[in-house]
Amino acid sequence: MRKTKERGVRRSRVAWDARDIAFQGAAGAYSDLACREAYPAMRTLPCRTFEDAFAALAKGRARLAMIPIENSVAGRVADIHHLLPDSGLFIVAEHFQRVNHHLLGLKTARLAGIARVHSHVHALSQCRKLIRKLRLRPVIHEDTAGAATLVAEMRDPTQAAIASRLAARIYGLKSLKANIEDADHNPTRFIVMARKPRVPGANAGPVITSFVFRVRNVPAALLKALGGFATNGVNMTKLESYVSPDFVAAQFYADIEGHPESRNVKLAFEELAFYTHEVKVLGVYPAHPYRLKMEKRAARK
Repeated sequence: MRKTKERGVRRSRVAWDARDIAFQGAAGAYSDLACREAYPAMRTLPCRTFEDAFAALAKGRARLAMIPIENSVAGRVADIHHLLPDSGLFIVAEHFQRVNHHLLGLKTARLAGIARVHSHVHALSQCRKLIRKLRLRPVIHEDTAGAATLVAEMRDPTQAAIASRLAARIYGLKSLKANIEDADHNPTRFIVMARKPRVPGANAGPVITSFVFRVRNVPAALLKALGGFATNGVNMTKLESYVSPDFVAAQFYADIEGHPESRNVKLAFEELAFYTHEVKVLGVYPAHPYRLKMEKRAARK
């Protein structure tokens, strides 16, 4: 009887783990939308903070986690680079999500009657033109979906939120105006985390390798450390610096195009290791088709 019960618990936990993908924010957030578009067969698991999303994955409450890392307009997402190195988790995929902001209000609201707009600071900054045109008073919230929740609960037709159409559907709001972002290009890049790495084969196609490193505290250390990527023809698509805990030497997060098993990447990493204290690979994963699309568009200009 005891064994049967334990097996039942185990089967239940595996089924839950196999279907859940964690994200930071409330239901209807853009991270929720990204989860649904990239993994439509999985259930989304809202988490209050990024730390909670990482913990849900690490403790087996979710199979994957969808984490925003940068936006083409707002720049990098704060704190993510500090969480990645010591999380014990791995990047297994990337996803680019087009952000289409909507001005959401109650079913009885009118665009001309809106006085305040609630949203995340990044969403507000991405919609400055409309906010200025309508002379709205912006109110900052932790996330867009949370702002939509509040507007629905306030039942005040003068209040609006900037959020996704998914949030409108979940919280019973209507879109007073669609696609209100200032820039016509507003994708957010997400990384998909898992408890174990899923490294594609060296000949599986275009891949991205993400890693962090800490340079030695000597003159021109960064220049020398990165020189191997240039001399070996390895394209670095991202390089971000952030302060080390001891404030002695800077730490860096980088993305490169190429597989660690490729000869040119191996040589580049060998040279990198010579000028660094530590190099930690966070993930090797397929390049998203959006990258090729943007490269082709840039080539036509």
